[in-house]
Amino acid sequence: MRIVLFCEQKYAINILQPIEAEANREGGHSILWFIQEKNIPEFPLKDEVKWTNCIQEIYDFSPEAIFVPCNIVPYYLPGVKIQIFHGYATEKKDHWVIRRYFDTYFTQGPLFTKGFTALAKKYKDFEVVETGWPRQDWIYENLHTFDAEKKALLEKHGKNKLVLYAPTFSPSLTSLPFIKEGLVKLAKEKDVLLILKFHPLTKAEWMQEYKELAAQHDNMLWVEDHNITKYQIMSDVMISDTSSTVYEFLLLDKPVITYKTIAKDIYWLDIQNPEELPEALEKVSHDEEYIAKRKWIIENYDPYLDGKVGHRMLEAARDYIARHGVPAKRKLNLWRKYTSIKKFGKIKGA
Repeated sequence: MRIVLFCEQKYAINILQPIEAEANREGGHSILWFIQEKNIPEFPLKDEVKWTNCIQEIYDFSPEAIFVPCNIVPYYLPGVKIQIFHGYATEKKDHWVIRRYFDTYFTQGPLFTKGFTALAKKYKDFEVVETGWPRQDWIYENLHTFDAEKKALLEKHGKNKLVLYAPTFSPSLTSLPFIKEGLVKLAKEKDVLLILKFHPLTKAEWMQEYKELAAQHDNMLWVEDHNITKYQIMSDVMISDTSSTVYEFLLLDKPVITYKTIAKDIYWLDIQNPEELPEALEKVSHDEEYIAKRKWIIENYDPYLDGKVGHRMLEAARDYIARHGVPAKRKLNLWRKYTSIKKFGKIKGA
């Protein structure tokens, strides 16, 4: 199968990698990454994989399957266009928006399958298959990869727990302008090493402000590694706001604290005052109520921590092609076509 891994944002790299890993294990596939140069000027895997930042090259490659974690893919590209999602944040409005670019949606777990199956019945032009989320395969393989690094970090800083602060970048949802003093209080009062890991789209001034904050405290660590999953695996507790990283962390069966989340259904501890962080850390770590809520999230959001998500996705893509053939392009209304061309440009031959 000719496969395109359509990577529009840097965070999508880790979502797509497990699909390539499984395709390589199977053998017989030809894989090409599309890298959006504007958003990813420096591709970390540039020397390891076959890739291009030219849409014309993707078209000429004539893919049979295109895996897409983001919200849009050029309608004029050949191949089954597959939405694999960039997270679990059901409360974000755009999560359930059907933009008509995709032939099939590969869902993370029962909650998402139910929602998108209902939408598929309404729109009647896409399918839904429950596969799990591909980043879980990487997590499965690396659950203990960073144990030694974690131990060394805690010993170096003389602390007992790793706490990850991973806020959303969205200016209307982020805790960044409000939580700073609470983080300082937490760092001073608790036996923790606080890791600051921000989304790559976070405002530069916020990045700089917190980078300077970390430099002023011995038990705060600023990290710029694009792989947030590594730090989720290493950390004992996470602090966030309205971000899909909340669900990713809960799926590891670990406690989460948020600041003023907009989520309607809350399966973790949400605080309204940053000064509450030290007390919240103790409460969320030991309260049976939060342990039970995490179990519910795992069962309904994504129970597939089995290392086989990539395999299920490739199987589902093959099954779609066996039943429908390889689509030459996606039928769309004029507005969606215009949006696609505006973002990715025109090509020859489409």
